[in-house]
Amino acid sequence: MQSNPLRIGTRGSALALAQAYETRDRLMAAHGLSEEAFEIEVIKTSGDRIQDRPLSEVGGKGLFTKEIEEALLDGRIDIAVHSSKDMPTILPDGLALTAFLPREDVRDAFLSPKAGSLAELPQNAVVGSSSLRRQAMIKRLRPDIEVVMYRGNLQTRLRKLAEGAVDATLLAAAGLNRLGLEGEITSLLDTDTFLPAVGQGAICIESREGDAATLDKLAAIHDQSTQTRLDAERAFLAVLDGSCRTPIGGLATLDGDQLHFKGIVLKPDGSEAHEAEATGAAEDAAKIGVGVGETLKMRMGPGFLSEH
Repeated sequence: MQSNPLRIGTRGSALALAQAYETRDRLMAAHGLSEEAFEIEVIKTSGDRIQDRPLSEVGGKGLFTKEIEEALLDGRIDIAVHSSKDMPTILPDGLALTAFLPREDVRDAFLSPKAGSLAELPQNAVVGSSSLRRQAMIKRLRPDIEVVMYRGNLQTRLRKLAEGAVDATLLAAAGLNRLGLEGEITSLLDTDTFLPAVGQGAICIESREGDAATLDKLAAIHDQSTQTRLDAERAFLAVLDGSCRTPIGGLATLDGDQLHFKGIVLKPDGSEAHEAEATGAAEDAAKIGVGVGETLKMRMGPGFLSEH
């Protein structure tokens, strides 16, 4: 047994902790270790502190990772557990995404006490969402719907829905499943018409480059198929300079050694959208993602991403 515990950094929400515990439990099982071989370090991020404004106004995705990555670089923690969809495409020097856990359900979940689906909501219904992608895709399908900002952790959003603050909301099915809250789901949105966020449903583990002992431990729980899919999705996002300020969706799927990728970019009001897809060898995942991103850049033309 190791003399020093492996320190796992995470945000403090119920979902973030569930993901950290899943990582710990997989490492315990893979290496025959006890709980005492690990420490869970809760780190409050800027994204957790800012609840009154859309993240797109105050810095985007990095707000959920900055303080955790600082702790990783300082050596206060050994690994960081993140939701892949929260990760910027460019990481600080010295850090890398070094493991992915098997991917959960990628779909968005529709939750409402008033309708069975987005299509069945009454005219001019109010839907709560803090995601620009979800807001734009809702407006694309239902221009009549009013979409309002809806920040807070998962439990807070469920409470607001129960109190009638909104008629419906959309949440990641993976998060609800991981917390045993799948019973809250009214219906699931088909990825053919409602593409998820890049990385949705995937837990990633970030660590220091060159930390051989830690990398060796993580190799035992790494899921290569998830990484292959995320290689395509994150490469696509990087081409489009994706951030919380741009409504972007993308999903890679594997069929044997073939990878299929589909991506979408929308205007925030859903009035215009561009989609593209491609299939190729899984070993070329990143190239496929880049290719779809470049195709969309050409279709959008100059100014599309800078107009908002």
